[in-house]
Amino acid sequence: MNTAQKGFTLIELMIVVAIIGILAAIAIPQYQNYIAKSQVSRVMGETSSLKTAVETCVLEGKTASNACDLGWTKSNLLLGATQTTDQTGLVVDIADTGIATITASFGNSAATTLTGDTLVWDRDVNGTWTCTTSVDGKYKPTGCSAGS
Repeated sequence: MNTAQKGFTLIELMIVVAIIGILAAIAIPQYQNYIAKSQVSRVMGETSSLKTAVETCVLEGKTASNACDLGWTKSNLLLGATQTTDQTGLVVDIADTGIATITASFGNSAATTLTGDTLVWDRDVNGTWTCTTSVDGKYKPTGCSAGS
């Protein structure tokens, strides 16, 4: 009588576990980099939407200190973004000359590699906006240059 064995050997199972471990060791850091880069892009988009409100304030002769309503909704990727506290991670300065700055500081729910970094939109007197960021180069979004 011939009986066939069924199932996997211990060696086969160990090889499969080793392959899964190697793939996980490669995939997890790449996924974390992807998350951080997408968070920087998200903050860039969120703060970019403020440029229109700042432009309106500049054209109306208002500054952030004299009731310029930006219509900002708190972001959980910036400092102080809880239901009970103000958004301390966002600072908007508008000068009488038309120069403006929107500064976003990463914190709260942002990736730990981004904590303490900033993304800044600067408006010159001609109305041209430029983006700079202090995040690591691998997280930097297109259209935003390295800054302090």
